[in-house]
Amino acid sequence: MATFATNCFKISFSSKLLLTCNGSRHFSSSTALAARMGFIGLGNMGGHMARNLIKKGHQLVVYDVSADNVKAIKEAGAEVAGSPAEVASRVTSLVSMLPESSHVQQVYTGPKGIFSAVQKGSLLMDCSTIDPYVSRTMATIAKQHGAEFVDAPVSGGVNAARDAVLTFMVGGPDSAYNAASLYLSCMGKNVVHCGPVGNGQAAKICNNMLLGISMIGTSETMNLGIKLGLDPKLLAKILNMSSGRCWSSEVYNPCPGVLEGVPSSNDYKGGFGTALMTKDLGLAQNAATAAKSPTPLGSLAHQIYRTMTNHGFGGKDFSSAFKFLQDQNEQKK
Repeated sequence: MATFATNCFKISFSSKLLLTCNGSRHFSSSTALAARMGFIGLGNMGGHMARNLIKKGHQLVVYDVSADNVKAIKEAGAEVAGSPAEVASRVTSLVSMLPESSHVQQVYTGPKGIFSAVQKGSLLMDCSTIDPYVSRTMATIAKQHGAEFVDAPVSGGVNAARDAVLTFMVGGPDSAYNAASLYLSCMGKNVVHCGPVGNGQAAKICNNMLLGISMIGTSETMNLGIKLGLDPKLLAKILNMSSGRCWSSEVYNPCPGVLEGVPSSNDYKGGFGTALMTKDLGLAQNAATAAKSPTPLGSLAHQIYRTMTNHGFGGKDFSSAFKFLQDQNEQKK
């Protein structure tokens, strides 16, 4: 066991090499494998996260089912692997960023999955938003292989991923959390320990339920204000200096033209897809049922996003709730 000092804290973990977020290396006697880290899942969020790790001095071995996603990261300096198993065989620290629970299960436990080739002492950091039960199952299997698994879902959206200011909600034992923080802090500004494995997912699905509800509320509000004759930028300004202020109104406004650099001003392209928000709200509803916790607004929001997905909005950013509600009004005329 080696102890590594950073500018924030000391950490003990079995990895042979750790990189701090300022790019300085801390070596032990053997660094052949640990000089690289893996990254699996290079979509809208994962692509930016991988680039930020490269910018901070990490040498990545990557895998994604999309050839275009892989090509873009390869051009940024990453090495390419042919399967999750190959990634795991070449590194002792690995990040995964995948859409759904089923994808995580396939990538980790499939025939060419991570667990078929994972090395003892490896640190596995899953940043996907999935069912807490799946995270706990992956952690149990990881231990059987002599590895450590933490769930570390993210919040902040695509722009935060690009700018390395994400918030990570981490579930896992203290030692694994401390080790993971060195990597996660290269991709975000907040790395919060939520308790044991699965608690990161619990925090994330609660956050996304509130986000889904607030985005619909902001969309309703912006549509109503415009109908009442208010300029949308003026309305947004008033909301954001008043008690109605929220992330959906201030940082990610769903009305086209109010903010630059957000999906609503780019035909709702990129960002966080409506289908993914629907999936996350489904996770929240399953958790609420199991916990016997009433979530009437969460349930209604889930129904609305499901309807949006069924009407062709699944691939658009979830802020397209504004456009969906607007279209519904037009159809009633």
